Amino acid sequence: MYNHILMPLENSPSDEAILQHIRPLARMTGGRLTLLHVAEGYAARTQTSLGLTESEEMREDRAYLLRRQAELAAEGFTVDTILECGEPVDKILVVAEREGCDLIAMSTHGHRWLSDVILGSVASAVRHRTFIPVLLVRAPQKK
Repeated sequence: MYNHILMPLENSPSDEAILQHIRPLARMTGGRLTLLHVAEGYAARTQTSLGLTESEEMREDRAYLLRRQAELAAEGFTVDTILECGEPVDKILVVAEREGCDLIAMSTHGHRWLSDVILGSVASAVRHRTFIPVLLVRAPQKK
């Protein structure tokens, strides 16, 4: 069914929603997991073109991915990690295709209407631009 699941993570508390939801699905299907984080700060976006070294933010993002990978591997999952730099939607779609993922699973913040226009919606853009199935799980609202 789902042999390779891509999970874009934000390095935020909202990641827990998709991680909790995907564990039983991946266990049931035996699917491999790929955790992706897209660093989008100035240093990340210009690292290659300006020959910059990895920023503190990127080092923290890489460490976060590796912690999540270790956590899931300890539970018996096969897990890879990828840290990309740039525009999140574009990178999610490129990685999903390149890695042969058959499901993109991500959490959403549940913005509506004007918030989506102002803040944008990575989840919405991903689901509109791919033919790969997308599983969206709404993260709990901040209080």
